Formats: sequence, C-alpha cells, structure tokens
Amino acid sequence: MSDIYGPTIAKRRLARRLTALRTRTGLTANQVCDKLSWGRGKVGRFENNSWKRPELSDIRDLLRAYQVPDDEYQELENLALVARGRQWWREYGDVFGDSEYPGYEADAVRICLFMPLILPGLLQTPSYMRAQMSVGTQPPSWRERAVAARLRRQELFERQDGTVPELVAVITEASLLYHWGSQAERRAQVEHLVEMSRRPNIQLRLVRFVDGLHHGMSSLFTIFDFPGDEPPLAYLENDAELQEVNEPDKVAAYAAIFEQIRNAALDAPATTGHLKHLADTLE
Repeated sequence: MSDIYGPTIAKRRLARRLTALRTRTGLTANQVCDKLSWGRGKVGRFENNSWKRPELSDIRDLLRAYQVPDDEYQELENLALVARGRQWWREYGDVFGDSEYPGYEADAVRICLFMPLILPGLLQTPSYMRAQMSVGTQPPSWRERAVAARLRRQELFERQDGTVPELVAVITEASLLYHWGSQAERRAQVEHLVEMSRRPNIQLRLVRFVDGLHHGMSSLFTIFDFPGDEPPLAYLENDAELQEVNEPDKVAAYAAIFEQIRNAALDAPATTGHLKHLADTLE
C-alpha cells in the first residue's frame, strides 16, 4: 500500500508503524537504543516523526530488532523508500521552517479550511499575496520567496495523474472587503475565486455579515484527510506559527466545528453567484 502515499504521509505512517512494532515487542525506546548501540533519544525522534528523511540502514536495523516477518519487512522498507522522496518545498526552508504543512497539503485527498479574515493561500492571486505580505515584518527578498513557494503549492490543482485533492474552503465576507492594491487587482482576485469555485474538486462557501454570528468565528484552521486508513490531522495558524494537531479527539472536534461553520455559509452555487456579483460591482 506504500504507493498510495506521498513522502510526507509515508514518513508519518512509518513513524506510527515503528511505534506499534516496538510496543508489540514490549521494549522501551531506550532499550531499543541500547540494543542497537544508538544514542538515547534516537528511537523517540523516529517515533515522534521528528526526522526529515529516514535512513534505510536505520529502518532495517529496527525491523530486524523487532523480528518483523518477511512480508511486513518488505512493506515497511518500501514505505521508507517512499518517505525518502525529495520534496520541492524542502528548498524553501526559509519560508516554511520545519513545518510539514506543504507536504501534508500535497499528500492530502481532502483539504477543509476556514479562513475568517484572509483568503486561502491556495486561492490567492500573486497581487493579493504581495499585498498581504507587505504588511508583515519580513524583508522584500523573503516575500518574493514566499510568493514563489505559494504559487508552487497551487500547482497541486494542475496535476494530471488523478491525485488532485478535494478542497472545501469556507471564507467570510470580511476577507473580500478589505481595500488593497488597485481596483483591477481586487477584481482579478474575486474573478479568480469565481473561476476556481467552478472546478469540480473545489467547493467554496461564503459566510456573509447578514447571516449573523456563527460558530467558530475566532478559529483559523485546516483539516487534512489522507488516503487509506491514515488518520487526519489539523493545523492551527496565526502570524507567529503553525501548530500541528494530531490527537484524534481534538481533530474530531475541529472537524465538527468546520461542519457547523460550513452549514452557516452559503452553498457553493450561491457563493459563486455572490462572488460574480461582487466582481461586477468592482468594474
């Protein structure tokens, strides 16, 4: 099944499988480290998914230590090979830091997100990106790198191999009414939203002022669903950091909040119509 996972999810899945194997043997992480003459903490880093690219020699040592049968050994070795795949976003460490966010985004089969005040990065035009970043504290050189990285992220919608994820994005009327750039640039951004909302894999829904207060107004989060039986995760975002949420009960809570927010929004066709009207008024 390793061929259904991208590198980021393969690495995450490998970490979980290794944890389960060690637990099955009854060994502690420190006991495994001692057995393999490794420094203490190494197994813990693997199991916490605190690695960038797993070394095959390390994985093979662990599989032998856990006395994994041949068929499972081969499956996990293949998973490790996928997890070692080079990813474009590693070239943008100055933009993403240690965050795995772009990898999860690339490997997801479904992305659900709620953005109360700004438009989702996956749906932004370059002009909007630059306007948004211009109010931050990063220097111009970083901003141009960040724009380039964001445009690379958007390329996932152009895949031709059947792996384009479903995007369910809820935005608010507030995110559309800020004045930035020129009127032509604002109109182009809204027209881009209209165009993207018509794609079969994108569901864009709008929460209007007139609809009143709604659940989750102070939230800003993304939920990723992955292929196979790999569990979902959530990301919380603010100007200072991205926070990964893995605990199943917390992810489920954010999923429930998202459904309430989506139910409070206009449906997809009405959202497209509202955006088209807004674009026309900006002419």
